[in-house]
Amino acid sequence: MAYTINRTDGTAITTITDGTIDNTTSLTLFGKSYSGFGEFLNEDLVKLLENSASTSAPTAPLRGELWFDTNTNQLKVYDGSTFKPTGGSKAQATAPTSPSAGDLWLDTDDNQVYVYTGSAWQLVGPVYTSGQTLSGWKIETVTASTVNKVIASMYVGNIRVAVLSKESFTPDGGSPSGSPLASNGFATIAAGLTLNSTLGAQYSGNSAQASAIDVSSTSNTSATVIAGGNFLRADASDTTTGALTIDADSGIIIGDTQELSITVSSGNVTLAQTRQDKDLSVTINDGGVTKTPIAITGSTGNIGLTGDVTITGNLSVSGEYSNTTSNINVIDDAFVKLNSGNSEVDAGIIVETSDTDDARMFYDVSENYWAAGENASYSQIIRLADAVTDGDANKEKVLKTTAAGNVKVTSATLGAVGSNIATSDTSNANASSIGQVAESITRWGGSYISDDSSNSIAGKRYIETSAPTIGQGSNGDLWFVREA
Repeated sequence: MAYTINRTDGTAITTITDGTIDNTTSLTLFGKSYSGFGEFLNEDLVKLLENSASTSAPTAPLRGELWFDTNTNQLKVYDGSTFKPTGGSKAQATAPTSPSAGDLWLDTDDNQVYVYTGSAWQLVGPVYTSGQTLSGWKIETVTASTVNKVIASMYVGNIRVAVLSKESFTPDGGSPSGSPLASNGFATIAAGLTLNSTLGAQYSGNSAQASAIDVSSTSNTSATVIAGGNFLRADASDTTTGALTIDADSGIIIGDTQELSITVSSGNVTLAQTRQDKDLSVTINDGGVTKTPIAITGSTGNIGLTGDVTITGNLSVSGEYSNTTSNINVIDDAFVKLNSGNSEVDAGIIVETSDTDDARMFYDVSENYWAAGENASYSQIIRLADAVTDGDANKEKVLKTTAAGNVKVTSATLGAVGSNIATSDTSNANASSIGQVAESITRWGGSYISDDSSNSIAGKRYIETSAPTIGQGSNGDLWFVREA
């Protein structure tokens, strides 16, 4: 009668006929009445005792079967597809060879535990070797006013360098590991990271963010480690002894609403008052008095200058010049040049009056002479070169005297006849009018003849010491008696 061999779960493995053996599994199974079954039975028992200890895995293993791998001295279990370590660890100075994922190894040199990941040994802990002593983070419990506080301490070479805490507190005198916090550089613990004060511990290197800086000292520890007190503050007025350089074209912005800006574009600098209709002023301290030599009005764009202005170079004005005071404008230059750079047009000086076109003195380019006048009526301004000495030959010209003091004209008319010429006025240099001369002749050069009711021309005049003889004179003659 054949044997049917079943697994623990009741499923059949194989059927063995009488008088035969079966090698479906890693053991030798034999049927009923098999001759020499005793040897195979005893060998099967030995395999079970030593868990098939061998350098190679058992053939035809069953899931759950144990195998002691003599290559690695590890007990392994078959999971249905491969043999895997049962979780045992190795304690030796060097890493085990041919490990399987999940194997543990205690490095007896450094007293550190490793786990095999399937490709490499990964350190489990501790993070420091036995020679390095306690180094790294350690979770500890301390007390503050007898209340337990959980902290994380950072050790280096068995010295606590920093404490990480979720809250601020003052530790009691006792402390874990026989190293009291209060007497070993941690009199107080702050929320966050607290450094050991006895070591002079500090942060060194780059930090992405910092919420505060200690400005109590201005003593630098080195050329590259600068005390907090030497940094400019943004929350208070501050002073720097060095030059302030802003290496960006966006420049400087000042004011609670950013009114003033100094910016650069393509090498050009712009000083701007950006707030609408607000002024920009430049003030100075003149002997203790604040003065504003330059004032720019934001609502109009006008520029006001107060004080003397010195310009070295040319002054070009495209608009009008307006003097709002009655002060006299003083110009030190010998000449004032008008109309420079324009086409040739009339140019000169205008004095504002109530008349049309005011009063003007200008150069008339069409006539090539200076003219003056007011109320849109102008005439030539006469120069000495425009005057002539001979008015008889040069009509309609301005006259001047000759070297002898003479003036020659064709005729001259006085403004009035004038009064009678007094015979005693011998020093009068005024010119006589024709009327004055005629009157004098009438009065002194002849007599009125009434017999013909007309005036006769004056006759002869006689100046004698004795009366004229008969036949010397005629009617109307005058006789002046001159005493002997």
